[in-house]
Amino acid sequence: MATLFEIPIMTCKDAATWETWVSQNYTDQKGVWLKVAKKNSGFESVSVLEALDVCLCYGWIDGQRRAYDSEYYLQKYTPRRKKSLWSQVNIGKIKRLTDAGRMKKPGIAAVEEAKADGRWAMAYASQREATEPEDLLLALEASTKANDFYATLTRAEKYSVLWKLMTAKTPQTRATQLQKMIEWLEREQVIQ
Repeated sequence: MATLFEIPIMTCKDAATWETWVSQNYTDQKGVWLKVAKKNSGFESVSVLEALDVCLCYGWIDGQRRAYDSEYYLQKYTPRRKKSLWSQVNIGKIKRLTDAGRMKKPGIAAVEEAKADGRWAMAYASQREATEPEDLLLALEASTKANDFYATLTRAEKYSVLWKLMTAKTPQTRATQLQKMIEWLEREQVIQ
């Protein structure tokens, strides 16, 4: 089997084949690059949405996406790390999968761990759904220069600011991040 960064590359023609592989390998593998057929390639494969549903059921998560060739791209899937962040999008998927009776013991365990340690409640919003929190709005209001530059940023660049605030683990860390964001914006620096 081919590999990329010592992680195997594989193809699955459908969701059932993918689920069979994940159910047999979720404890033994550190991850896999799944070849996903491009829309007009003429090839069949499991879709990224189908693949993610299966992964969530077994306590795995999606990661990087990379170009592969003219017919396929690669999507990385790995076991969820103990302290990895949860997105509100994936929490919604978990609810749907739970309601459909699809969740498996390892996926349920990952959810219970996240609920127990607070990561579930701190799930971050997607770029589409994220809005400026009150503390950021107040800080921007207090700094005309930062506010003016923030207004010129693209949606993705603004999300970089929001991401730093949404993923801060403590109020003190969040306050520190907010101060840094305002300083960067005052210097007209795009946050990466």
